[in-house]
Amino acid sequence: MNVHEKYIQRCLEIAQKGLGNVSPNPMVGSVIVYNDKIIGEGYHQQYGGPHAEVNAINSVSDKSLLNKSTIYVSLEPCNHFGKTPPCSHLIVKHQIPKVVVANIDPFAAVNGTGIKYLEENGIEVIVGILEQEAAVINRRFFTYHTKKRPYIILKWAQTQDGFMDIDRTDNPNTSYWITTPASKRLSHQWRSEEDGILVGFNTVRNDNPSLTTREVTGKNPIRIVIDRQLDLQKDCVIFDESSKTIVINEQIEKAEKNIHYKKVNSTHSIHEILTALHEENIQSVIIEGGKATLQQFIDANLWDEARVLTADKTFNLGLKAPLLQQKAFVTAKVDSDTLHLFYSGE
Repeated sequence: MNVHEKYIQRCLEIAQKGLGNVSPNPMVGSVIVYNDKIIGEGYHQQYGGPHAEVNAINSVSDKSLLNKSTIYVSLEPCNHFGKTPPCSHLIVKHQIPKVVVANIDPFAAVNGTGIKYLEENGIEVIVGILEQEAAVINRRFFTYHTKKRPYIILKWAQTQDGFMDIDRTDNPNTSYWITTPASKRLSHQWRSEEDGILVGFNTVRNDNPSLTTREVTGKNPIRIVIDRQLDLQKDCVIFDESSKTIVINEQIEKAEKNIHYKKVNSTHSIHEILTALHEENIQSVIIEGGKATLQQFIDANLWDEARVLTADKTFNLGLKAPLLQQKAFVTAKVDSDTLHLFYSGE
């Protein structure tokens, strides 16, 4: 690992502290180096708050060293006035002579203009250090801007014999938890890291889930349910006031307090649903069920990763879990459960 990679790697480490708090902005980390020593660092901590470069510059105790230093940043400095002033202008103001960047920002308001502004003002810019590693960290942000849809995470639990639900012939509205409490807490942590969580009509009707992060400390995701004809009862838990809820339907478009009805031409079209969520500035979504909803995304090849928890139990009879053609990328233990992580390879 060369010197530039060493400091970009540090940028990536601290950038990830913003996970779940900065969307729809990207996660960004920055360090400032003088004489091969870090004299300041910062990351984007909260949407609407100071960017990584601002926090890094503010953390330098001796500002006279800035015009002799190099600033490293995991994503191209912004060059537009949004919630905060442009970071590229701040770098020029402090006469930092060298900028090292991992990724160019795909956001249309930036996309190379930050680098251009820096170079026009006599600053040396190096781009592409640990580019792939940085892109993985901001895969949600990159997917949202390059594919014009949210980053999609499929998630389900299944038994050893491949069932994701009990036989509901005699128990149509009974919730049955498959995995351990440790896996439940992990699932709630995952929820806190994404913008939204989506389920189908039957999951709400059968399980009446809250789709919140009550097992961990973290923000609740936006709840999204597909309800084509608006048949769900209003006493379902997802219609409480604990989080914003979007109802994808074919009937109406309106907002009532925290409930937003989003109309699409066809709820059977995954493309239309994802376009609607993109319009709502939702950068990432966990799809938590049920089987038919998960299978729709798999059949349309519109997913990015899948997290499958396999419990140490069997049902012998019930609803079969979806099948993925891809091989598991990572396998890990969560208590007595096994986590398999898949990527679509799209």
